[in-house]
Amino acid sequence: MSEKRFNAFTAELRRLFGCRVQRISVDAGFTCPNRDGSVASEGCIFCGGNGSGAKGIVRDRSVAEQLAHGKEFMIGKYGAGKFLAYFQAYSNTYAPVAHLARLYDEALAVPDVVGLIVGTRPDCLPDDVLDLLADYSRKTYLWLELGLQSSVDRTLVAINRGHDTACFVAAAERCAARGIKVCVHLIFGLPGETREEMLKTADLLNQLGIGGVKLHHLHVMKETRLEAMYQQGELELLERDQYVGLVCDFLERLDPRMLVMRLVGDGGFNMVAPAWGTAKFVLLNTIDREFERRGTRQGSSVNKD
Repeated sequence: MSEKRFNAFTAELRRLFGCRVQRISVDAGFTCPNRDGSVASEGCIFCGGNGSGAKGIVRDRSVAEQLAHGKEFMIGKYGAGKFLAYFQAYSNTYAPVAHLARLYDEALAVPDVVGLIVGTRPDCLPDDVLDLLADYSRKTYLWLELGLQSSVDRTLVAINRGHDTACFVAAAERCAARGIKVCVHLIFGLPGETREEMLKTADLLNQLGIGGVKLHHLHVMKETRLEAMYQQGELELLERDQYVGLVCDFLERLDPRMLVMRLVGDGGFNMVAPAWGTAKFVLLNTIDREFERRGTRQGSSVNKD
């Protein structure tokens, strides 16, 4: 456990590599089966034109060029010494394995890039892709980031996710069988989901032995179906204090060995609401203070219900 009251990924990276390690988001030109007609054509209701990628990515640059640009920024802003190439936008296993290998190799050839984070959907992992990822996990530091968002099937239908929880469970188990580290991406505050349903997802992750988790509150992005719902008054967003309480409750319920890779999302300039979501560091500090007030930490409630 790091000095924080949760098992922070940043501290784990410093322990492994001996310096500050920053993730650099890249857009490698992928699409998504929930957009290209294979599963659906409209995508998830929260997903905008950049496929949930980070702001500032220039898609027409090569992976190596994007990483070089990102390195310069991260060194100047954070004094970072090593980097992880974060294949973030869209579904980054949704291509033939030869194409994937070329992209991953291009990233790893960039000086001081010490590993990969590959974001994808649980329905984009055929056996040959998993075998490829297992091979990379043996020769470099690799995380596979699976977008689950919610473990409630009716929520997954409501957000037009295009897969169910069983699909995610099967994918996680197939990854575990190959020794691939899995991080799970979740969104709190999705339409119609109760507090207890959000918290129960921690139990599922514990049961599966998931290695890492990323959380963020539901935020409304421009030019999404979620924005239309918000403008029509059909969407109730979490208040800041509600989200802080949920995060602390969730982490208390989470296996203390699980790495916490993010607690706050950054919607950037395209975010419509909530207004409190732009104050990222204030929110992180508020979460820290709430843990201190409670006198609890990650895992405090595990096996105590």
